[in-house]
Amino acid sequence: MSSVRSLIDQAFGEQKELCKRSHEAIAKHPQLGDLLGDVSQYIIALRGLSPLQGNQPSKKRKLDSGVNGTGDQYDIWNRGAYSTIKELSFTIPQRKKLNLDIGNATTGLRVKNVTTDEVEFAVHWQDVAQIVCLPVPEKAQAQYNFCVFPINGDGITDASEVGSANEQILWTVPNTTPKGGLCSDDVSHGTDETYKSIIVRLLNERLRKKKSHSVQIVEPDPTEFVSEVSQPYRKGEKAVHVKAFRGNKDGFLFFLPTGIFWGFKKPLIFFSFDSIDSVSYTSVLQRTFNLNISARGTLAHSEAQEYEFSMLDQGEFANISAYIKRHQLQDASMAEQRRAKKLNINGVKGEIPSEDQTDSPGELEKAAQEAGDLEDDEEEDDENFDPGSEGESEGSGTSDEEEDGDEPVGEGNDGEVDDTP
Repeated sequence: MSSVRSLIDQAFGEQKELCKRSHEAIAKHPQLGDLLGDVSQYIIALRGLSPLQGNQPSKKRKLDSGVNGTGDQYDIWNRGAYSTIKELSFTIPQRKKLNLDIGNATTGLRVKNVTTDEVEFAVHWQDVAQIVCLPVPEKAQAQYNFCVFPINGDGITDASEVGSANEQILWTVPNTTPKGGLCSDDVSHGTDETYKSIIVRLLNERLRKKKSHSVQIVEPDPTEFVSEVSQPYRKGEKAVHVKAFRGNKDGFLFFLPTGIFWGFKKPLIFFSFDSIDSVSYTSVLQRTFNLNISARGTLAHSEAQEYEFSMLDQGEFANISAYIKRHQLQDASMAEQRRAKKLNINGVKGEIPSEDQTDSPGELEKAAQEAGDLEDDEEEDDENFDPGSEGESEGSGTSDEEEDGDEPVGEGNDGEVDDTP
């Protein structure tokens, strides 16, 4: 029965409510298991996915789904024209220069070898959950990363549970106009258009025609979040990212209109609002703090997982806190409502309350206030200290350690010490 559960999750992808109802129907009427399993297999076959066969499918099997071969899938991939942008720098799933084919509404994205013209990897439009376009941090010359998240490939969901044949895709483009010969003849562009604007335009044109599967290109919005920390590169430009660590890996957090992104090392993570249970803060020190996100994958039975991002600059906390409160991400009780809003169920209506409607102090402000109160108490104790009173009470006198005045090391901050006076 567990294989039937996995088939249902794979077939219906991010349609959580449909997955849930199917699982409940089988639990109530076990005889429906075979029927729903057969239906799921049929849907999987229609979508061109590899059926679940134990471990994660190899890259060879991914390409055997018809992209390079023969049969119905091959016919689908070779139906209609492609707009090609040549010699782009890819990082995920392969680190090499490749050609990008942007297909019509019936196909998807194809990535081909520059020399042999063979397809290295591809993804159907209906298997794309999210496409994000972000500025590359800490570069003297502006560059942009395009990140493609397939269904069940948000970096939270365990893809091995659904046998997903698609991987995340990441490529980088400069903020320049393509040179002659690097675009196919059908890609017309003005002298003021850049790689970024051309690709965004082509992707939006194709995705808008896929009415049954709504996907939008997500970009940073300065009204949602902007960094207040001065940047070492392109100083006249406000940054829209925050530097952080996840374990020993450094990376960047982007607070976007539809969720929180973490990159750019594999695996990329996209915390859509409906996947987040809650957001909290720990290890609040004078200069840094940690951000903790509790989130769950796209499968109906996914359990919440905790993701800790450490060493965020204190200068970022005010804007991050405003973003978190604006979208009510600090409140775990709102998680089901966010998921219901995405599925358009339970009659959820209206917009998320604005910041002035959620102006109660957040966890970070409370922690900062508590740290300030503690400092005030310590200063008051110093002012009331009477040297002549030594020895009058139990435990009088000071040890060498107390004289040093060392503060405890902040948990999860890689040994950083709170240097508050």
